[in-house]
Amino acid sequence: MRRRRRTPTDASAPDGLPEPPVIEFRGAGLTYPGPPAVAAFKPADLALRRGEFVTVVGPSGSGKSTFLNIVGLLDRPTEGTYLLDGIDTGRLSDNGRTALRGRRIGFVFQSFHLLPHRSSVENVALAMLYSAVPARERRARAREALDRVGLAHRAQALPSRLSGGERQRVAVARALVGRPSLLLCDEPTGNLDTANSEVVMELLAELHLAGLTILVITHDPAIAERGSRTLTIRDGVLSDRSPAAAATGQAIR
Repeated sequence: MRRRRRTPTDASAPDGLPEPPVIEFRGAGLTYPGPPAVAAFKPADLALRRGEFVTVVGPSGSGKSTFLNIVGLLDRPTEGTYLLDGIDTGRLSDNGRTALRGRRIGFVFQSFHLLPHRSSVENVALAMLYSAVPARERRARAREALDRVGLAHRAQALPSRLSGGERQRVAVARALVGRPSLLLCDEPTGNLDTANSEVVMELLAELHLAGLTILVITHDPAIAERGSRTLTIRDGVLSDRSPAAAATGQAIR
């Protein structure tokens, strides 16, 4: 039975003011210089609130990867503004963007990117290698993250001894161990069979119900339906076709 979708609430910061969106685009777009110049992602307004589970769909070459690179602080918008947790990312140096990405965003990719000769707990702990977290605490937090994804019993297993679904759950644990504001997933089920895809999506649903903000980029309509809101990108244009957006007039420009 599918779980009831969590509806984000209007959370407030400690000072009583409304919390800023986790992701906010204000006319953010990206054009690659030419010749000829290519408008890979056209200027858009977007707000992703804390606790939302949003999916993004679009055909190959539509601009999904460019959108992911902007959100993940891998590329800078060439116009407009991108705020992450209310922080204007355009005002940050490259080092500042790297630090913000490490603190606020957890990445999950189609390929698991696990080191083959490291155990599950070591792979997860390595995500904190360049942080200020002491070595003993890194390992403890890695075990906590593995427990959160249901793999505490596989902490010492090498990736070669794990199923595809287990490897992706280790990758999710690695993304969670830094306690990010946003879990950013790029085709997280692309390398999995139907059964393991369902396991991973159920895990994401549980994390969402626990309050985590999740953004999933996918080409699979069945996966897209698991979100509480679905965005579409086509020819670099971002749009929101969800009933909630239509009812409130909050369509993306």
